[in-house]
Amino acid sequence: MSRGRRSLDWGFPRWRGYGAGRETTTVRICDRHGCDEPGNCPAPKSPNNPERWYFCEKHAAEYNSKWDYFAGLDEEEAKERAKNERRDNSGYSEASHYGWSGSGDGSRSADEMRALEVLGLEPDADHEAVKKAWRAKAKEVHPDVRPDDEDAAKAFQAFQVAYEVLRQAEERRVWKG
Repeated sequence: MSRGRRSLDWGFPRWRGYGAGRETTTVRICDRHGCDEPGNCPAPKSPNNPERWYFCEKHAAEYNSKWDYFAGLDEEEAKERAKNERRDNSGYSEASHYGWSGSGDGSRSADEMRALEVLGLEPDADHEAVKKAWRAKAKEVHPDVRPDDEDAAKAFQAFQVAYEVLRQAEERRVWKG
């Protein structure tokens, strides 16, 4: 008498995970032409459209690098949508003290990011790097160094405002933390 293969689903504990039956599973292939990788990253076909493409990670990154959230909207509609997004997402900033903080986690505001850009710094720059960059740039365009230079005066004001935005943000972080 020949015996069949014994199932691993007998007794306790189960030796196979629950839901890990023997039936076949469906794997969706990447929608990019010629790609045979699993397509498990959904991407919208167009704004406000429920239809989705399904890409592998590589092609999803390529698709998202060219994605424009405001495509097809005029300037006023784009501003309104951006305002609504900020309003709707502002509640998440309240929870920032619970965990991760630092660069890349959304802990810096748009104003802070613009200020870092003005000073020529990376998004993860600490306050010491901000001070150092501000001093170096301010020395180059200071009104005492370049009198009667309108462009230098405007640049100096921009550096001052950028530093002030970042200084106040740092103070708020210190007070919270």
